[in-house]
Parts: sequence; C-alpha cells; structure tokens
Amino acid sequence: MSQTFILNGKETPFTPGQMILDAARNGGVEIPTLCYLKGAAPTGACRICCVEVKGARSLMAACSTPVTAGMEVTTNSELVHRARKMNVEFLLASGRHNCLMCEANGQCKLQDLSYFYKITKLQFREKDEKDIYPTEDQNPFIVRDFSRCILCGRCVQACNEVLVNRAISQGYRGAESKIVTGGDSPYNESECVFCGQCVDVCPVGALTEKKAKGLGRPWETQKIRTTCPYCGVGCQQLLHVKDGKIVKVTAVEGAQPNQGRLCVKGRFAYDFIYSDERLNTPLIRQKNGEFREASWDEALDLVASKFKQIIASDGPDAIAGVSCARSINEDSYQMQKLFRAVIGTNNIDHCART
Repeated sequence: MSQTFILNGKETPFTPGQMILDAARNGGVEIPTLCYLKGAAPTGACRICCVEVKGARSLMAACSTPVTAGMEVTTNSELVHRARKMNVEFLLASGRHNCLMCEANGQCKLQDLSYFYKITKLQFREKDEKDIYPTEDQNPFIVRDFSRCILCGRCVQACNEVLVNRAISQGYRGAESKIVTGGDSPYNESECVFCGQCVDVCPVGALTEKKAKGLGRPWETQKIRTTCPYCGVGCQQLLHVKDGKIVKVTAVEGAQPNQGRLCVKGRFAYDFIYSDERLNTPLIRQKNGEFREASWDEALDLVASKFKQIIASDGPDAIAGVSCARSINEDSYQMQKLFRAVIGTNNIDHCART
C-alpha cells in the first residue's frame, strides 16, 4: 500500500521498504550517486547522495536510508550542495584523475559531477604517485588503473551479488584499501571469468577494456543494438561502431533475457569478424581435393542435388541435420521444418541439447 512523505516541500508517494533514492527518482527528483547499483544491497559508500532529513543529526545517504511515512527530506539545500561538492573533491584527491588521457572521458560520472559543481581547483592535496598501486594489464581483456579507483564498490557488488562470480572483494584498510582478487593476485591468475560486468558498472576510468583503448571516444561511436550470436540465449548487446568497424561491445541495460549482462564471448570475442581466415564466399571441393570459390546459387544447387541423390537411393532417413547453437530461434525452427516437412525425416538435433 502506497504511503507519502515530504520531498522538497511536496507530498510524494512511496512504497514501504523503499529507500529515499528510489522514492525520489519515482517522484521525478534525481539524486546523484556513484556507488548505488541496481539489484545490489545499498552501501552508501560514496556519500554523494546525501540529503537532509528533518530530525536527523547529520546528512543521510539517500541510497541506504529507508523512507518512512511523514518523513521530510530536502535534496537541494545549500548544506547538501556543499557536502556533495566536498565529497566529490575528496574523491578527486584520492587518486590521479587526468581526464584528457582517460578512456572514460565523456562518460565518467565523477567528471560529470565535477563539472556540475564547478570544481576547477582542489582544496585537498592529491594522493602521492608513490602511494598509488601500479596499473594491472597482464590479462588480455581488462585494465585496472588504481590511480582512478574511487573505491565505490560497484564492481565488487556486480561480481558478488549480481553475477555471483565472487572473484573480487574489498581488500586492506585505510589509505591502503584497494579492490582485490583472491590472494590479491592479477586477474589472469584469479577465479575471474572475464565477463566484464565490473567494467560496465565502473563509474570512472578505473576499469576499462584493453582491446578498445584508443579506438574511439564515446561520442565518436555509433551504438547498434543486436543479438549475440554465440549461443541460443539471445543476449542483447550494443555494438560500438566507428568508421564501420566494431571497437567495443556492451550489454543493453535492462533488456531481456540477459538484463545488462554478457559472458566473456559476448563481450570480447568479436575479432573473428575481421579475421583474414574468415570465409567470404562458398567453397566447393574439387575432385583433386582442392577448394574453389563458388556463388551461393551454385553451392546451394549442388547441396540440393546431393540431397536428392541420397533420398532417391537410400531414403530420407539417410540424412540427418544438427542445428547450431549460434543460430537464433527462428533459424533453428526453419532448420527442423526443412528436415521434417521437406526432406521427410525426424533426424534433426541441436548441439546445445544435453
């Protein structure tokens, strides 16, 4: 049953159990945040979503504070504005945020907040270079730049609560805190399956795709939605295309059936598209064993004639077919229809059937 609370002086409905952040967004009021991750337990780690709650002794984190009936919340006061700005400055001083050379430039949430709060000069001293963990890029897919990490914890939650891979966690304490794998080993020596979900949820440039480095800024690429071809699940993905070439692949947020998630193949294994070994035309084996190029009409006519010969001599059950899991459902349906209705056999299977 819906109840109401007071949001910036206006009576606003909410559902019992909702946090201030969700209730405010439903009411049309956007509250900035860097650590909140949909589908994971709120942590209030970044403190960017702080708001005033009447009667509270201090500012409250909107992402982790439940709404109660009659609660009075202010999201746009001068006190809130100053606190958020200071928290952003703390985060900027916690590392080395050189936006010009960052792969996240143009889609970095910390950069957006710095611009919004007009932060042109830091009042806190930046972390010394010697105190920053070295960048890790030993694996073929993901670059971890600890100088840009703000310890928001979104990558940890995505790995542990959303994907349930449990490959990374928060490690060490105080100024030495960092995101670690088991035993603080490199990604390629850990239990990481390289699904890349941590890269997707990183609000800054701490986690980036190694293959996409330097190939195109966010505003330079065209995003084309398509279906992943690697299995029959049908995961939705976005191809980031520049100059007619794919430079990166990401998931479609909230889309069925994958809900913004991809596996290592769906996210990183698109190199085959531009392989020199990829077939661009049908090949027909000649009597000497060598292959020659042929048109599609010639190749299909040859296959059809061979099918007819086999059916005439040995019957339709002498032919069997296997549908590929990389085909979409409609293709698999047509495949079984071809064998059952045209060829006249039930000898049809699918490589994903176990």
